[in-house]
Amino acid sequence: MNTAILDLLKTQGERLDSEIASSLQLSKAMVANQISELSLSGDVICCKVTRYIDGKTIEGVSCRLSGALPKAAPGPKIGASRNATSNSY
Repeated sequence: MNTAILDLLKTQGERLDSEIASSLQLSKAMVANQISELSLSGDVICCKVTRYIDGKTIEGVSCRLSGALPKAAPGPKIGASRNATSNSY
């Protein structure tokens, strides 16, 4: 069962426990148990989150793979200069 959760997080990225449960068609309690085992082994990083969607409060546990960093946002970065390669001394 743990491999199914890991495969889901590898393909879809960070997910709430309720999203994992609905994707794998498991109970939320079973997913919570599996996530706690994965978290203790260091395979998954979890944190409690509160999201507000259309005025509704959604509380859950957000999970992502350990060591997986999100992709960098497009566009210029803070502190980057336009002519970083040309130095005029």
